[in-house]
Amino acid sequence: MRDSGHELYRDLKRTCHKYALVSEGDRILVAISGGKDSYTLLELLQRFKRELPFKFDLVAVHLDQQQPGYDGAPLVDWIRGKGYDFEILSEDTYSVVTSHLDNKSTYCSLCSRLRRGILYTAAERLGCNKIALGHHRDDAIQTFLLNMFYSGKLQAMPASYRTDDGKFEVIRPLIDCSEATIAAFAREQEFPILPCNLCGSQEGLKRQRMAELVAQLELEIPNVRSTVMASLANVIPTHLLDTDLLAAWAARPAEVSPKEVISRRESHHQALPKVAARRLPLA
Repeated sequence: MRDSGHELYRDLKRTCHKYALVSEGDRILVAISGGKDSYTLLELLQRFKRELPFKFDLVAVHLDQQQPGYDGAPLVDWIRGKGYDFEILSEDTYSVVTSHLDNKSTYCSLCSRLRRGILYTAAERLGCNKIALGHHRDDAIQTFLLNMFYSGKLQAMPASYRTDDGKFEVIRPLIDCSEATIAAFAREQEFPILPCNLCGSQEGLKRQRMAELVAQLELEIPNVRSTVMASLANVIPTHLLDTDLLAAWAARPAEVSPKEVISRRESHHQALPKVAARRLPLA
């Protein structure tokens, strides 16, 4: 039987080591939305904390956005039962979002920006130097496709980045974890999932269209998700058209070696046996 917890923990550990997401003395704010991804993130980081030979701190922070019908008691009871450090914030971002956008607009972008600003303020007050978010592999793939198809740019989700003011490092330890595996783990652990009445209330979002597209491709290419993620870590700068990228690549440090690239046409020609030319007889 597939052990989803073991699989997720293996992927999280590999990502944390590969991108050096956790260091000794870190104090990490773990954003807890009440969804399956953030619960999984907190659980696995707590496990990772117990295994590492050095110390770092985690503090779970949940934002009550004052949505109608919101009940955060199950989340609070779960965190208290686990004995984790946590803090509950309350800001009426729901009214801000719904008053600025009509019900035909996408709430996610504005809602995310408001939440992020509140979390940054909390991180500074709590003395945190890092903020951990629960984005996973499917989020990264959908973001990549959205940016390519709708914005004309190659951009996905990095495993970590520094905020514009330089105060915090935002990390995504689940970035190589499958959403389906996270969902299975959440069911096994019986996390008290809190529904979202903003993003979850809208149909036909572009992101959902990208999810459907990937699901369709998966019928033909079973490993399409892992292949797309692999491509994001296997970039050939010389074979793209961004002149700034080409200039940066030309000025790269000497220790950064170029990847060997053989085009399909070149490899095809190399594979062909040499044949002596024949002169065809004239008719």
